[in-house]
Amino acid sequence: MPQKVISISTRGQGFYEFTAEAASFVRATGAAEGLLTVFVRHTSCSLLIQENADPDVRTDLDGFFRRLVPPSSDPSMRWIVHTTEGPDDMPAHIKAALTQVSIGVPVIGGRLALGTWQGIYLFEHRDRPHRREIVLHLGG
Repeated sequence: MPQKVISISTRGQGFYEFTAEAASFVRATGAAEGLLTVFVRHTSCSLLIQENADPDVRTDLDGFFRRLVPPSSDPSMRWIVHTTEGPDDMPAHIKAALTQVSIGVPVIGGRLALGTWQGIYLFEHRDRPHRREIVLHLGG
């Protein structure tokens, strides 16, 4: 089964699209059909399939998650115990738990079966830059 690890460098919280890299991997395998499994190897970021046409969608999602899970320095988050790695760390773990670290995308006719406006994103939950590894696996 074909596999590949890709690396994404982040500049802080936000969305990083990697649809093109995933599509390129699928094309390179020559497979006509299958299931692309995408897995991120970290606990403070996640994966999303989301609209890639209007950047306001990503802005609003980012704003929603920042309001839903503020930094541990926010008075509403005083209950948080894990603060060793900074005020954004435990909230990043919570955001990752609310979203997903693995997604599946069908491959039909040698192409990702994404909708017209769908893209695959790494959703970075930490403030500082990170290098994130994503495993792509094409199964039959």
